[in-house]
Amino acid sequence: MDAELNLLGSQFVQTVPVVPSNTLNGLIQPSFSSNNSRPGPSVAEIAAHPLCLTDSEKLMVVELAVAAMEELAQIAQAVEPLWMLDLNSNIEILDKQEYQRQFKNIIGPTVNGATVEATRETDMVMMDAHSLIETFMDVDLWAQMFSLIISRAQRVETLATGSVDPLDGAMQVVYAELQLPTPFIPTREVYFLRYSKRLEHQWLVVDICVDSLRANPPLSLLKCRKRPSGCVLEQTANGYSKITWVEHVEVDNIGVHPIYHSLVNSGMGFGAQLWVGTLQRQCKLIANLLAKRNFSSKDTVLSNKEGRASMLKLAERMSNNFCAGVSAATKHSWITLSGSGTDEFKVVIRESIDDPGRPPGVVLSAATSLRLPVSPERLFHFLCDHNCRTEWDILSNMGMVEETVHVSKGDSFGNSVSLLKVNSPSSGSSSSLILQDCSSDKSCSLVVYALVDVDAMKAVLNGGDPDAVTLLPSGFAILPDRHALSPCINHVRNSGYRKLSSMGHNSENSHASLLTMAFQILVDHELSAKLSLESVATINNLISSTVTRIKRALLCE
Repeated sequence: MDAELNLLGSQFVQTVPVVPSNTLNGLIQPSFSSNNSRPGPSVAEIAAHPLCLTDSEKLMVVELAVAAMEELAQIAQAVEPLWMLDLNSNIEILDKQEYQRQFKNIIGPTVNGATVEATRETDMVMMDAHSLIETFMDVDLWAQMFSLIISRAQRVETLATGSVDPLDGAMQVVYAELQLPTPFIPTREVYFLRYSKRLEHQWLVVDICVDSLRANPPLSLLKCRKRPSGCVLEQTANGYSKITWVEHVEVDNIGVHPIYHSLVNSGMGFGAQLWVGTLQRQCKLIANLLAKRNFSSKDTVLSNKEGRASMLKLAERMSNNFCAGVSAATKHSWITLSGSGTDEFKVVIRESIDDPGRPPGVVLSAATSLRLPVSPERLFHFLCDHNCRTEWDILSNMGMVEETVHVSKGDSFGNSVSLLKVNSPSSGSSSSLILQDCSSDKSCSLVVYALVDVDAMKAVLNGGDPDAVTLLPSGFAILPDRHALSPCINHVRNSGYRKLSSMGHNSENSHASLLTMAFQILVDHELSAKLSLESVATINNLISSTVTRIKRALLCE
């Protein structure tokens, strides 16, 4: 392995003068204290410029990449005592003491005040290994694949490519902002080196932070530092891949709302399970888009492949817009307000100007998060079941909701796109259409919906352009309540954990959920319109009423 990895180094620095091979030992150790007086540029500002590496720094980069890949290869296949299984959440957690005993932290000591998160997930993915590597090494494809997690991403600089296969030995510097579907968890900005390599029958992709290359790095780079993270891919039969994903970071979790502390600090929030679950769902969606066979539908108008593809693409755009709109991404300026029915909610006002897929004008978005004493599975099934919609949806109150179109996105219950017709007795013979997109995996569930125009949807169902449909998505994001699972996440050898070799992946699920709900309303078609107290009161009442209805229906008032 060392010989193959060192080949990249010889190619990358063949024109660079020889320097001592222990350059990693000379990396400057970052600290918050050395940067308190000068916060410096943001991560996005740093990413706007190439590294402009010196000759000695090029050698340091190669040595850092090789060391990170060697570590990833080892910890990806390790068993206990390095990895332990949390019986409650069914997540593999790294034993921090054992890690310190076996490995040298190649990025230097942990920054004071930072939390270390380390999780691992192994599963099957419906895509061949080489296609996955192509996706990971193309920043645009990577951001598109993980659009629910990545709010923005860019390739800062390409440092190397393979001589035979461009991906075999590719090295690049990447910037990304990572989000969760709630404004109560700050986004994470990461700036890292990504390196891909084929070793025998496996592909490896490793990420490692590069803030230690130079003295006194800006404070912004220290807020989220990647230790060797990434994935190991192995091609299996029928176009599937076996993936082992490791997510290992040091992060400053200041700003996380108290109800999300345990979820985020445990590593469940941004951990390996989230990335693998999202990847699995996206690969199944791609397979459905490319499938030639017919799918069953409750509406004969959806008998063509083009109609199904257009509907799936529209639903995907709707959910992407929802997650982007409800996150704490830096482009948003959320304002926290007190509500009558909930502890607090956040609002943000946006101007929609020449925004494809959105109605023009001033849009008000509002969101709140709360803990509910019901399992994520039960909550998801309740919210995505059209027969239960009148129990929480004010718009369909006292009406009859009929599912006219149903397109499955996978083999799991609820992963589907539906077109719902709402017949309200108060509106006479008229009815409204709701497009609903439901997605669920072990780490996160989404129920996203929007009112859609009847004629526009007829065009989509006939294979028309889904981007021509304007909509304002609202909906729900469900995360497991980590606090209800295990409050002792830092003590990996307590009774809540068991050796990996002694059990499978069949532990109990969470019995509590963290629910985020978000609504969008068009305040005015005129961009000059100002936010009024009436608009805020309207959306606050909508949130409060929906919370009350959900609690009443699930018997958790």
